[in-house]
Amino acid sequence: MTRENQSSTDLKSAPGVKDYSAYFQPPSLKDAKKRGKEEIQVHYDFSIPEEMREFGAGKRYLIQTYGCQMNEHDTETIKGLLDAMGYTSTEDRQEADLILFNTCAVRENAEDKVFGELGHMKVLKQQRPGLMLGVCGCMSQEEAVVNRILSKHPFVDMIFGTHNIHRLPHILKEAAFSKEMVIEVWSKEGDIIENLPKKREGIKAWVNIMYGCDKFCTYCIVPFTRGKERSRRPEDVLAEVRDLARQGFQEVMLLGQNVNAYGKDFEDIDYTLGDLMDDVRKIDIPRVRFTTSHPRDFDDRLIEVLAKKGNLMEHIHLPVQSGSTEVLKRMSRKYSRESYLELVGKIRVAIPDAVLTTDIIVGFPGETEEQFEDTLSLVKEVGFDAAYTFIYSPREGTPAAAMEDNVPEEVKKARLKRLNDAMAELSKASNDAMAGKVVEVLVEGESKYNPDILSARTRTNKLVHFSGPKDLIGKRAMVKITQPKTWLLMAEWLEEPAVSPF
Repeated sequence: MTRENQSSTDLKSAPGVKDYSAYFQPPSLKDAKKRGKEEIQVHYDFSIPEEMREFGAGKRYLIQTYGCQMNEHDTETIKGLLDAMGYTSTEDRQEADLILFNTCAVRENAEDKVFGELGHMKVLKQQRPGLMLGVCGCMSQEEAVVNRILSKHPFVDMIFGTHNIHRLPHILKEAAFSKEMVIEVWSKEGDIIENLPKKREGIKAWVNIMYGCDKFCTYCIVPFTRGKERSRRPEDVLAEVRDLARQGFQEVMLLGQNVNAYGKDFEDIDYTLGDLMDDVRKIDIPRVRFTTSHPRDFDDRLIEVLAKKGNLMEHIHLPVQSGSTEVLKRMSRKYSRESYLELVGKIRVAIPDAVLTTDIIVGFPGETEEQFEDTLSLVKEVGFDAAYTFIYSPREGTPAAAMEDNVPEEVKKARLKRLNDAMAELSKASNDAMAGKVVEVLVEGESKYNPDILSARTRTNKLVHFSGPKDLIGKRAMVKITQPKTWLLMAEWLEEPAVSPF
């Protein structure tokens, strides 16, 4: 378990734990910004070691996942690896032989939830000493987190990061036979490992098209936990999407921390996200989406391709974070209020029926009442249909964490409420405009709250509930909107019309 370019300060002093100074390096903005394009390699020769192919026979695993779609997709890969080693899945902690927490580091409350769960695990571990317990994902890339696990939760068997999921068979083997905590967190950005097994369930599939982020927004830990931007080769992405189409998946979501930057690291070809979307558009799969976009990289070529529609959906998630140019500068978002609105204008002209959603942070250090009002006015001017809204919380290791957090908590909460109230009005108005319309939906399953009601999504990603036969699940159907609500559309299933072509 040797790895270069890694160091630590406190890990080596943990009692009962060997020196892990060779396996970990805390975030360094200065070093990270020196990233080059060298060293990243693509590997096509992955396989489960022979001695590990029956390692999990007769054993069960449970994975608790936190965070974004990228984390969810990482969990699909972890499940694929475990299945390939003979494990079977369970939702019952009492019967699990292996429990993994795939973690998120974006917000403090996500970390608090994980540590709360680890506290519960102590009793379970005492009751069942043979249970193997692991923490992986973005939190594992933070030195403070690893130190806290070492000091407060020494019963954890393994910690591994975002760059070395493919090493899981080796990590499991070492944890099982060494009887010591195994820590394998690589500070070096991972190479691209193709042909990893994945366990996908349902009718929708996530497809990574790139990894990492080079934007370094001052509030964000992702460039450190996920590493520098590195794109998968177009032929590998297209082959995976074609295979998903053959398997009958109805929707594909193309994923990247900064998905619009796809292809910018290619040195041998000129091929962008717009080019990839144009090629994916020709594949026989009903619905294609992508996330998450950065406004600075949303170019005219991509807008031109999205305007062709077909299986490319009329929903664009375009995080703005703030409507104030001054706050955007402090966030290092690298665009202004004016340039964001200009981009929205281009999208509206090319795709008049596009639905826009966004992410917004309130209470960023130094945010004045006037700057918050700029956010409210931008929200109304754009006319977002929905927004993920958050109160700012500092993340250790980011530049914003060193800024004076001078917006009182009660002010942050009041601003969040005003923003959410504005968003509710916009969403209700948008939904009201759909009353009486006939739209295509993809039926995803039963409603969480009523098994007699089907839950579906429009092309613009609006949630629709309606009554209909269960055999519609996994198919597209035509419905008439009968009762718009703030965040939900009630509808009537139309039996006669066929699904619209794509």
